[in-house]
Amino acid sequence: MTTYLQNARHGVWDHEAAVLPRSYVDVVARVGGSPLLLPPVDEVDPDVLGVLDGLVLSGGGDVDPARYGAEPHPRTGGTSAVRDTAEETLLRAALAADVPVLGVCRGMQVLNVALGGTLVQHLPDVVGHEGHQPAPATFGTTRVRLDEGSLLGGVFGGETEVHCYHHQAVDVLAPELVAVGRAHDGTLEAVELRGPRFAVGVQWHPEVDGDDCRLFQALVDATAPA
Repeated sequence: MTTYLQNARHGVWDHEAAVLPRSYVDVVARVGGSPLLLPPVDEVDPDVLGVLDGLVLSGGGDVDPARYGAEPHPRTGGTSAVRDTAEETLLRAALAADVPVLGVCRGMQVLNVALGGTLVQHLPDVVGHEGHQPAPATFGTTRVRLDEGSLLGGVFGGETEVHCYHHQAVDVLAPELVAVGRAHDGTLEAVELRGPRFAVGVQWHPEVDGDDCRLFQALVDATAPA
């Protein structure tokens, strides 16, 4: 699971740290996985995929719009060139090695941008409301309709209620991805890589959905030998 760099205080320390909300760790462990945290570093060795059974691209700050040829919106923030580069390197190595991938929120956006797509930089400008990120540090809820026959539709059924916290979303979808889930306002909420490989992105935060571990269970199940 990828992490991000942020100032953190613990004990006598107050410095930059590689962090990830514990909810990610707990849900992976709950479904039988062994959580391994991957810090963003300047030079990622793609051979690290040799010790990984699956990759989770976690949520966090915005992807640098320069990576998809756009100028920054005034509300775009929290970008990290180190993290963007590290996660794209890990993602490409995972896809090349057929390692299952789950992109969560920002992770879905990383998946789209890495494969040639673009992003809406401030979603309220498009949908006319702030329901996807109602207040700082406050998750919203939305219902997502999923396509019949999709991998994620098989996990959740035709519709599911989810927790969300994002002000950006997919704009132009990467050619290698398929749109499989949308919110009531049309926001793209779920994508899958074309073909049989397990590589999916969700715009919501499944790690905070309480006891609903179905998506992480699907990820762990996909790591089992054929």
